[in-house]
Parts: sequence; C-alpha cells; structure tokens
Amino acid sequence: MEPHGPACPGSVLFGCELTASTKSYTFQVDEEDDSDHILALSMVCLTDGAKDECNVVEVVGRNHENQEIAVPVANLKLSCQPLLSLDNFKLQPPVTFRLAAGSGPVHLAGWHKIMHREDASFEEDDDLSEEDEEELPPIMPAKK
Repeated sequence: MEPHGPACPGSVLFGCELTASTKSYTFQVDEEDDSDHILALSMVCLTDGAKDECNVVEVVGRNHENQEIAVPVANLKLSCQPLLSLDNFKLQPPVTFRLAAGSGPVHLAGWHKIMHREDASFEEDDDLSEEDEEELPPIMPAKK
C-alpha cells in the first residue's frame, strides 16, 4: 500500500462480493473529503459455490443530468465465462454494484485511487498534456 500523506497520491485494493443474500454494494466516500476518488475495476469473477446460471452484474450511478442509471457490465456463467477482465474500468463514487440476475457469489476487484487536491502532480500532468499538444506537428495535406 502506498502512503497517503497530504502531498502524495495513493491506491488501495478494493473488493466486494455480491450474493443471493447481499445483492448490492455501494462504494462511497466522505462528502467532506476534498480529495478526488476513482474506483478502477480490474476484474469480476464467480467464486466458490457459484451455480451454473447467468449472473448479471450492474453498475448503478448517475448520468450527466443527475438521474439514476443502471448499466450491466458483466454476464457470467460458470460453464462458459466464469470471469471477466474490466481493464481498470474507472468509476467516480458514489456507485452501486448490483447482482441483477443469478445468485452469485460474484467478486469484484480493483483499486481505489485517491488524489489529494493539494498534490502538485495535478498541475504537472496538465502542463505535460498541454506541452504534448503544442509539440504535435500540423497536419499536412496528402501529396498526389
């Protein structure tokens, strides 16, 4: 685990399990926390005790109009697709994971990334992206 001092970013391992008795899990952070939080999901998989049935996992969040929206992100079945890589699918809390179909158990794993606003690397990252944009050569028309 990386340090979480006021001037350094940090990442901590995240995991939760959805089952027939615990159909949802909400990941949220303290509203008074002035840090930026990102949840990066890396994998969703069936765990020991899963039946050979479709297990649909949804992510429930808010859209740009602040309306609740549910999006299926995985459909797992023990006999054909017991796990799925989500390639660090990034979500901003609060976000709820829901077992929309099946009885699980389904495990979600990833990283909770914390970036403190006082961290100067925000400004450095912005400066780097602006420099990269400035260094790009102009697009030239194709020669015939």
